[in-house]
Amino acid sequence: MANTISSLRTYLMQRLLVSLYLLWIVSTIVGYFATINYANQPYDLVLLQRANEVASLLKLGTGHEQLDVEPSLPDGTDPGMPDRVVYTVTDSEGRKLAGNGNTLRPLSYRRGRPGPLFSNGEREGQKTRMVSLTFPSNGKLLQLHVSETTQQRQALIRGILANIVIPQLLLTLIALAVVWYGLKQGLRPLDRLRHEVVNRKRDDLSQLDGSQAPAEVRPLIDAVNDLLERLKQVMAAQQRFVADAAHQLRTPFAGLKTQSELALRTNDAEQKQRALQHILNNTRHGIRLVNQLLVLARNEPGGQSTQNFVEINLNQLAQECTVTWVQMALEKNIDLGFENSIDLLKVWGDATSLIEMLNNLIDNAVRYTPNGGHITVGVTAKEKGAELYVEDNGPGIDPQHRERVFERFYRILGSGQSGSGIGLAIVAEVAKRHGAELSLDSGSDGTGTRISVLFPAI
Repeated sequence: MANTISSLRTYLMQRLLVSLYLLWIVSTIVGYFATINYANQPYDLVLLQRANEVASLLKLGTGHEQLDVEPSLPDGTDPGMPDRVVYTVTDSEGRKLAGNGNTLRPLSYRRGRPGPLFSNGEREGQKTRMVSLTFPSNGKLLQLHVSETTQQRQALIRGILANIVIPQLLLTLIALAVVWYGLKQGLRPLDRLRHEVVNRKRDDLSQLDGSQAPAEVRPLIDAVNDLLERLKQVMAAQQRFVADAAHQLRTPFAGLKTQSELALRTNDAEQKQRALQHILNNTRHGIRLVNQLLVLARNEPGGQSTQNFVEINLNQLAQECTVTWVQMALEKNIDLGFENSIDLLKVWGDATSLIEMLNNLIDNAVRYTPNGGHITVGVTAKEKGAELYVEDNGPGIDPQHRERVFERFYRILGSGQSGSGIGLAIVAEVAKRHGAELSLDSGSDGTGTRISVLFPAI
C-alpha cells in the first residue's frame, strides 16, 4: 500500500514527537541509573561509618572481642530515621557469632576482595543495603555484616527523579510547542504560494514568486515556473496558429464562395468554365496554405519536442528530396542539380521536418527562378558541422528584405508570384528547432539567392 502523506506539517510533527518522546525515555532511564548511583554514595558512606563504629564497639580484630555488647542501632521507629539497621558477626564459614539480624554469608563470597564490600538484598519484603568487613583475630577471620533498609534512599531517588523527569517532560512539551509554531511560521510562505495559485485566473501563466519561499522549496518553484513558461509558449503557438489560419484562410474561402455563386448564376459556358478554374486554383492554394500552416505549427517552439530526433544521413535525405522536384523544374526548363559531399554527413534531427524545410527551399527557388535558369541543391562539410544549401540564379533578394523574408506572411511586392509568405518562415522554425544556423546571401557569381542551413556536428 502506498505511503500517503496528508500534510507536511503533520508528518514533521509526528516525526519530531516520536523523536522527542524517545529522547525523553532515554534521558529518564539514564537519569534513573545516575540517580541511584549518586544517591547510594552518601548513604553508603554513612553505612560504612556505622559499621566501623559497631566494629570499634565490639573490639573486632583486637583479639579481645566483646561480642556480648549490644550496639545502639536505629530500629526504624524514629520518623526521622525510618530505616532499620541490623548487624551480624560471623566466622569465616558464615556461622553466626553475635548480632541482632540474620545476614549469614561465608567468607568465600568475597573472592579475595579486600576492604568493605557493599551488596543489595531483601529482608522481610523490604529492600536492603549491606556492607561487609573482615577482621583477623587470633589466627581466624571474623566478618561483620551491617544491613539497613532503603526507605530513605528510595525516597531520595524518587525525589531526584521527580525533579529530573517532570522538568524534562515540561521542556519536551515546550519544545513541541516551539517546533509547532516554527513549522507554522516556516510553512506560511507555502500557504501564501498555494493561495496565489488557487486564486489565479485560468489563463494566467505568469511566473510564481519564490523569493520569500524557503531554499528547499525554490527548486520546485523553479520547475513549476519552467513548466508554466513552456505552457505559455505552447498556448502562444496555438493562438498564433489560430490567428494565422483565420487570417490566411479568409481570402481563399471568400474567393471560393464568390466564384461558386458566379458559376451558379451564369448560364454562359465560358464564364462558368473560368469560375470553375478559379475555384480549382483557390482550392489548390487553400490546400497548400493549410498544409504549410500545419507544418509551421508542428515546428514552432513547444509545438513538438526533440525526443523523436534520430541520426540522419543528410546526403541521402537531400538527394532523395531533390529528385522529387526534377519534373517540376523541367516544366519550367530549369536545370536542377545536386552536389553531393564526399564525406558521410550525419545530423541529429527529425527527417519529416527536414524534408519539409528542403521542399520549401526548392519550391521557392523553382517559383522565382526564370525559365532557362539553374538551381543547385548541395551538401558540404564545414568546420562547425554539415551545411545544406539551395542556390539559384534568379532575381535574388535585396539586402533590405533579407532579414524579413523569414517572417510569417512577409512577401516582397512586385515579385509576380503567388504565395502566402509562409515557406521561409517554416524553414526558419525548422532550423531553430534543430539548433542550426540559417543564412541568406547572393549566389556564388553575385546573382540569385543562396540560402544555407548549417547543422551542428554530432
